[in-house]
Amino acid sequence: MHITILTIGSRGDVQPYVALGLGLQAAGHKVCLATHAIFENFVRSQGLDFAPLAGNLKELFATEEGQVIFSESGRNTIRFTRNFIGNFIGPIMEDLLADSWRACQGAEAIISMPLAIAGYHIAEKLGVPFYSAWTNPATQTRAFPIPWAPTGLRLGGTYNWLTYILFQQLVWQSIRSSVNQWRQKTLNLPPMPLTVPSWFYKSPTFYCYSPAVLPKPPDWPDWVYVTGYWFLDRPPDWQPSADLVDFLAAGSPPVYVTFGSIIDRNPEALTKLVLEAIALTGVRAILDMGWGGLSNPELSDQVLCVTSDSAPHDWLLPQMAAMVHHGGSGTTFAGLRAGLPSIIVPSFGETFFWGQRVADLGVGPPPIPKKQLTVERLADAIHTATSDKTMQARVAALSQQIRSEDGVARAVEGFQNSIAKNFSSTICSDAIN
Repeated sequence: MHITILTIGSRGDVQPYVALGLGLQAAGHKVCLATHAIFENFVRSQGLDFAPLAGNLKELFATEEGQVIFSESGRNTIRFTRNFIGNFIGPIMEDLLADSWRACQGAEAIISMPLAIAGYHIAEKLGVPFYSAWTNPATQTRAFPIPWAPTGLRLGGTYNWLTYILFQQLVWQSIRSSVNQWRQKTLNLPPMPLTVPSWFYKSPTFYCYSPAVLPKPPDWPDWVYVTGYWFLDRPPDWQPSADLVDFLAAGSPPVYVTFGSIIDRNPEALTKLVLEAIALTGVRAILDMGWGGLSNPELSDQVLCVTSDSAPHDWLLPQMAAMVHHGGSGTTFAGLRAGLPSIIVPSFGETFFWGQRVADLGVGPPPIPKKQLTVERLADAIHTATSDKTMQARVAALSQQIRSEDGVARAVEGFQNSIAKNFSSTICSDAIN
């Protein structure tokens, strides 16, 4: 079967779908992964076919608008969503829809991150199965609020349920006019209803996070799968640099610090704060420079700078003592799989959700919102993460559970089973009642 996978965003939004694509390919399917052109070499190097989609989130991160969205939106869901749609999706909408249509020609099934927008509509036009795939929970439930909602508000099941409607309508109403024009002019399909977002459809949905971290709620239907994470480990021929090997051998396990793809408005100040906290606690550290969250500092012999490409998580993290990071789902689960207490410094969207979840599980200190980050607070959190034996035992036990899962295999099995049952996508009216 020829499968097209659609995804947009940062490296963390692309990598798990590459892992899924490789699993489907190993099961005998032909897979094309469609995403931004900056990831073409990465996708092709893994052995998957590639199709380009409009957009470059790295360019947005480097702008003033992008830094405001991802560094300063905080818990303001409405502001974050409107800014993200307006500054990233809106300007590329026409090209994104056209590129997605081209990428799906000949597809016999489509798997999509719903924020890639076009997947369901193209599947409807082609008459092929559609599968929704997410790194964060987005199916309505009374068990917990949508990850983009404010954290810490324990207002009960009705509130939790309504947060999904709010977020989905924020997105849908921002794109509805453009999508409906495209449906009519390009796909020759009728417009979608006023209040029904494109992911409110009864189609198999895969969530690539661990049920040990966030169990599947009892009010989710059986066509929603919580599979475990889709990890993409290092190539078999990868070798670490001599500098990295020597640094690790020279002392105690370091603390790993990364802010992933997020580009900070003042990376020099953030780096200075991190280094002062590290010095205050007396730990060694490895700084992952990411896309620009940290700057290149003057280093002591207790700190080493790396990039993710030069130090894959599956090799490096098991040799760390703890980690400080932004709370993206991929980084969070990589740390938990490695058995590391996480100090999460959230700044937007779902990073607050995962920061709070890590704290609730007792596998990391309480999250420190980026706007509230100080040398003293970070140093205290590092001390807790590296000395709390109970916390370390909890995360070690959770690590064993995560490592026992095969999220890709479970997702592939769910895909194969739904194909065998001829499960078709239909409007899920229950989702909007």
